[in-house]
Amino acid sequence: MTFLEKLTARTAAVGNLCIGLDPRVENHHNRINEVEDYLVRLIEDTAPHAAAFKPNSAYFESLGSEGFAMLERTVARIPSEIPIVLDVKRSDIGETQRRYAIACFEHLRADAVTLNPFMGYDSIEPFLDYPGGKGLYLLALTSNSGSADFQRLEVAGEPLYQKVASFAERARSQNRPSSVGLVVGLTNAGTDVLERIPDIPLLIPGLGAQGGDLASLASSNRLAPNLINVSRGIIYPGEGKTPADMAEHYRQEIATALSKQS
Repeated sequence: MTFLEKLTARTAAVGNLCIGLDPRVENHHNRINEVEDYLVRLIEDTAPHAAAFKPNSAYFESLGSEGFAMLERTVARIPSEIPIVLDVKRSDIGETQRRYAIACFEHLRADAVTLNPFMGYDSIEPFLDYPGGKGLYLLALTSNSGSADFQRLEVAGEPLYQKVASFAERARSQNRPSSVGLVVGLTNAGTDVLERIPDIPLLIPGLGAQGGDLASLASSNRLAPNLINVSRGIIYPGEGKTPADMAEHYRQEIATALSKQS
């Protein structure tokens, strides 16, 4: 199955919740083995609610070679029917970017990755041309306040995020093997934005700790399978709650909001 086929099947089965894996070693007595044991249980307990898992490479890389090895083992434990979106935000050109693609898709078994497209279209081509029908999520309009510094700037009469979105149609017209989606923060996913970007898969962070409002999606009429990500709110729940409790909570909250789409 291509990533898009796998994503479509999974969202139809369980909904649109993406669970971000952002392990904080300081929450586990600074012991890597405790982090890994925790992630093993978390994946098992929350998998029934997950449309995808999104490991954030930075949290693993910050632990050095042991952390990277743990990331390899962690993704290997994710059930094969659940898409893996590797959050790496890579950006480079030519052979360097091709090596990043090998690392992501071969060693880390990702079905899709996040990429920073601001070096231009040629910077994403090694990922676009990777065989097997992978998925790319290009940073378009992110949830941080600094996104206004560049992503909303007008370029030849269009906001920059809309220029990024045009890469999806360009890739489709060229019959590239990989499918292109966008990262659009929930705090920015209003009607004014969604109407200006094509109906392609979106990775939507910002629900939970970042304070995004699902009501902003309720008025949209998009058909592509979207992923709405929650990280801290699930993997480190409040007292008296389990990750499985919170995964079910957010899955239902998302389903209720999307059911109100016009």
